[in-house]
Amino acid sequence: MPTRPIALVTGGNRGIGRGIAYALAESGFDVVVADVAATADTAESEAGLATRGARCHFVAADIGTLDGHARLLDAAWSLGGRLDCLVNNAGVSVAKRGDLLDVSPESFDRVLGINLRGTFFLTQAVARRMLAETPSVHPRSIVTISSANAVIASPDRAEYCVAKAGLAMMTRLFALRLAAAGIGVYEIRPGVIRTDMTRVATAKYDKLIAEGLTPIARWGEPEDVGRAAAMLAKGELSFVTGEAINVDGGLHIQKF
Repeated sequence: MPTRPIALVTGGNRGIGRGIAYALAESGFDVVVADVAATADTAESEAGLATRGARCHFVAADIGTLDGHARLLDAAWSLGGRLDCLVNNAGVSVAKRGDLLDVSPESFDRVLGINLRGTFFLTQAVARRMLAETPSVHPRSIVTISSANAVIASPDRAEYCVAKAGLAMMTRLFALRLAAAGIGVYEIRPGVIRTDMTRVATAKYDKLIAEGLTPIARWGEPEDVGRAAAMLAKGELSFVTGEAINVDGGLHIQKF
């Protein structure tokens, strides 16, 4: 059995997920990457992980499809017979930003079905399996990537905000349930991070950052989130659980 810890990163093909996977690899983890399909991005992530000394196993999985969770977990556990860290990163943005009063049930159900419902039940399945097994010699953790929108309201994407706020509460609930087993549960709230999801609003955020949106006056990068996730996965905050880490350049700080 391998001695390196093993992490499962959902939505790991690119963007924040890739940044997290790379940071974990650099911290000594082997990584299972899950995403909806294998693409050219998958091959790039796999190559990057290999360069960083990690074994990598890709699993095609849609976390919003609950029937596929058991297969995903079986595939994840096949890398080394255990799992030390789950990183819930997979998620979608709203299909169209607009007036809160125009949000459709279809858009609401899509966003919450993947970002909140899918993440909740995948976390539940991983937690059950972790509890059923002999603890690893490595720290065990569940890290959920939510958003600054867990607490900062953006009325033009209301369903996204609702889903991320739900993940914040989910983190606290699982932290309470799993603390006795020594499993740390954490939330990371990224701010304005340079990814494909934010590319459509590049000009908007460039202007806001230049005008003082954040005390640290730059875009966040996927590796900024990755370093925070790796720190938590390594157990470096072993007397902390249920806490949110803001990786947002200070966006969350209230100011007048």
